[in-house]
Amino acid sequence: MQFPNIPKSRKLVILGDSLFAEVAYECFTRDSEYDVVGFAVEQAYLRKDRLFGLPVVPIEQMSDYFPPREHDVYAAIIHTQLNRLRARLANAAERRGYRLASYVSSHAMVWPNAKLGKHCFIFMNNVVQPFATIGDNVVLWNTNIVGHHATVRDHVFVTGQVVIPGSCDIGSNCFLGVNTAMADGVTIGQDCFINLGTMITRSLEANKMYRGQPAKPYCDDAREFFKVVVSS
Repeated sequence: MQFPNIPKSRKLVILGDSLFAEVAYECFTRDSEYDVVGFAVEQAYLRKDRLFGLPVVPIEQMSDYFPPREHDVYAAIIHTQLNRLRARLANAAERRGYRLASYVSSHAMVWPNAKLGKHCFIFMNNVVQPFATIGDNVVLWNTNIVGHHATVRDHVFVTGQVVIPGSCDIGSNCFLGVNTAMADGVTIGQDCFINLGTMITRSLEANKMYRGQPAKPYCDDAREFFKVVVSS
């Protein structure tokens, strides 16, 4: 796979040290303007001091190592607490003066008039069609389609091979599992967890977990199941 030769013009700190953080390091390093200079983890979860030869520091002391005026931040966190952990860490960094980074793969197709929010991660082989809107803090992992005039609201995690057709509306803080498919124009309420291989033929109520073909709820309180903690 070939990547463009992009000059490094910004320094980046990745929040997290998980597998997602490792993937984010590769993507930003090989395929962006960012030079990754370190990682940061909340003190209570700090288990290592180096990753890829770079320092891993406590988030609480991050500004001592990486001053906000010189560094941007990306929170490489999965859908924990229905994406609220990723949102909380990113928002806290922004309040401390850091600029939030986004990654858009050079092997993704994002139509010029599609709208992208801040702090997004759009991995390879995604297609975002004309007039689509992607909110803040959205992850499109790989090989997804976001159709024309569709809306993916803030804090959503879309895994892989998910088809979001034209004019669909995906509510905030949702998770869409691998091979999710849906009909044109459906709305998915906020805080929904959609299991892999689910087929959505009608709009879905908020705060539920769904699976099956067609989709049926199997948990009536997704927030309780995922121990959602309200952002501070």
